[in-house]
Amino acid sequence: MVMKPEPIFAAFESIKRAQDSPVILTTPRGKRLTHDWAEVMAKQNDLTIICGHYEGIDERVRAIVSDEISIGDFVVTGGELPALAIVDAVGRLIPGVLGKQASLADESFTHGLFEAPQYTKPAIFRDVAVPDVLRSGDHKAIALWRRKESLRITLERRPELISQANLEERDHALIKQIEEEKV
Repeated sequence: MVMKPEPIFAAFESIKRAQDSPVILTTPRGKRLTHDWAEVMAKQNDLTIICGHYEGIDERVRAIVSDEISIGDFVVTGGELPALAIVDAVGRLIPGVLGKQASLADESFTHGLFEAPQYTKPAIFRDVAVPDVLRSGDHKAIALWRRKESLRITLERRPELISQANLEERDHALIKQIEEEKV
């Protein structure tokens, strides 16, 4: 089943939107949804998202599309779930949506790396303890531990992200330590 162009064009032409605002089509053919792209979209006044279903949309609809976005290398029955992912990824970056903008500062992908592990109370749960450094009160040591763990997790799970990350000089020394610890 392919969606006809007439109802999509009729719906599109009936909405009030800035003429130059992005029109996004959710499709597996699109470029991958990334944090960087979401940051750019969060600065827009409005977005229009077109969702295909089953086999997608009539190819002529692409004439009104500015961005084709995929949420990964897999197919879902419709574009609604990818649209929700786009809305959430973009929306949370708009000032005032989250309680504190500072909450966004050190999350996964903000600096090209995964964030460090998170812990809460109790200090020991099922014989697994929160790392001592996190309970030390030494903020400098805690920051260093978090950065090293962020690098470690990224290297283990998505090493290709390291080459795109905003690395500092100290990060290269930390990466060397991590690699030496593997041996």
